[in-house]
Amino acid sequence: MLTKTNKNKTDERKLTPGHTTCAGCPAPLIVRSVLDSIKYPVVVASATGCLEVATTIYPKTSWNVPFIHSAFENAAATISGAETAYRVLNKRVNKSKAQKEKFSENYNFQLEEDIKFVTFGGDGGTYDIGLQSLSGAMERGHDFLYVCYDNEGYMNTGGQRSGATPKGAGTTTTPPGEVSTGKIQTRKDLMEIVVAHNVPYAAQASIFNLFDLQNKVRKAMEIKGPKFINVLSPCPTIWKFDPAKIVELTKLAVETGFWPVYEYENGKYKLNFEPKELKPLEEFLKPQRRFAHLFKNEAGKEVLNDIQQLVNQKWKELKQKMN
Repeated sequence: MLTKTNKNKTDERKLTPGHTTCAGCPAPLIVRSVLDSIKYPVVVASATGCLEVATTIYPKTSWNVPFIHSAFENAAATISGAETAYRVLNKRVNKSKAQKEKFSENYNFQLEEDIKFVTFGGDGGTYDIGLQSLSGAMERGHDFLYVCYDNEGYMNTGGQRSGATPKGAGTTTTPPGEVSTGKIQTRKDLMEIVVAHNVPYAAQASIFNLFDLQNKVRKAMEIKGPKFINVLSPCPTIWKFDPAKIVELTKLAVETGFWPVYEYENGKYKLNFEPKELKPLEEFLKPQRRFAHLFKNEAGKEVLNDIQQLVNQKWKELKQKMN
């Protein structure tokens, strides 16, 4: 929150190289796209997860901005406290020019007037463990942006299922077998949960189109209050696909309707990309070996049909909200 007056300007990258994410992991790409789109000084909080672990291995860090590591369940609460403390301190210091100069002289710090607050969390720390914290922060109306990198499981701890894991996916806690077709529940609709909090802005994005993600971040930064962006973040290690195909895979997620790219702003929905005709969902699922068992027998085919019907229904509902 406090920026030294003699801040080193030699390296402007907000997330530097040297982290230890897996080969092909899109999380750093998402983070850089988000932070590079913000023209203001920024404070970042991150829930425990792949991103936090891989970028903050003691005694080193890849973060070149003020960074707060929170527990799995309270990243949104942490950024709420930081944002509130900043507002209070900024109000006190800026009551007069004399107080501002005295503060700078006493602490050798200059208080920035337009600091932005951003939180990153995986789906485990957002859909599930951190949902209560996120809900509270949004309900209270704190001015921050929450970015979820959704890799559809607890990847940092071995690939267990989460509330974001699709039906039918094989995970370490929903292994497919003779009597199992993978996860039996459908994935949680987090975007609608967020929208139900009457937030001024929420969006879904994909690394298939980073320009779209960056534009959404820029828009969010100019809006007061809680903002939320959900970004699909395929995990090559646990989804079991060729990392070289990651952009192609995220494109298929959008083109099949599995991951619509859209915005919710001031009560109105806007679709940012609409395929002329939705491709069969199988084109998105087949390259991922976590779904391989569904293509081997009749039981699997029934699950595939269920997932396809669900995607069709969600797409229809989303299109209706555009009117």
